[in-house]
Order: sequence, then structure tokens, then C-alpha cells
Amino acid sequence: MVILPPVKPGRITKVLKPYVLKMHFSNKYVSAQVIHEPTATIASAASSQEKALRSNMQSTGDSAAAAKIGKILGERLLVRDIPAVSVSLKREQRYHGKVKAVVDSLVATGVKLV
Repeated sequence: MVILPPVKPGRITKVLKPYVLKMHFSNKYVSAQVIHEPTATIASAASSQEKALRSNMQSTGDSAAAAKIGKILGERLLVRDIPAVSVSLKREQRYHGKVKAVVDSLVATGVKLV
């Protein structure tokens, strides 16, 4: 008689927090994307490198550009019926400056943080 080991359930965070916001900042550009963790696909993204956005911005790498990217990403998320995201920060990222601008404008558009 063979006793099989119990099947481990999937990670609970993949069920509760499937959409993760990841941001990248360079000296010239700001980009943010929301990733669907269980399938490892990009649900929505926004960047200051997009041609339609570059013409409207004075600078593509400052906090004002980060706030605009957060607003655009929030609108795109609501169109795709994604009401909530969780934020994944890199080790060197702190919640101030450009990171705060993206997250605050994302919340201002109506997307909730989990």
C-alpha cells in the first residue's frame, strides 16, 4: 500500500493578491506595470516613453511625470475591471518621491491597494 504525500495548496497570496504593481525609474523615464501573478502576464502598463504621453509632459522623469503615469495606469486598470492591486517595491525603493506620486495618483483614480 502506497501512501501519497498530501497535496499542498497554492500560495494564498496568489489568490488574495493576484495583481501586483511594479515600477521602474530611470533618470529620464518612469514606467509602471501591473502583473497578474498566477499567469505571469502583464495586465496593464504605462510609461513616459509612449509617444502620446511625451508630447504632453514637460519632463519625463520627475515626480509630476510619475503622478501622470499613475493616473493613466489607474484609468487603464479600471477599464479592464481590475479594482485592486498590491504594491511590490524593490529593496532600494522607499515610499516617497516618485513612488509616492505613482501610488497616490493610482489611489486617486479609484484603484484600491491590497
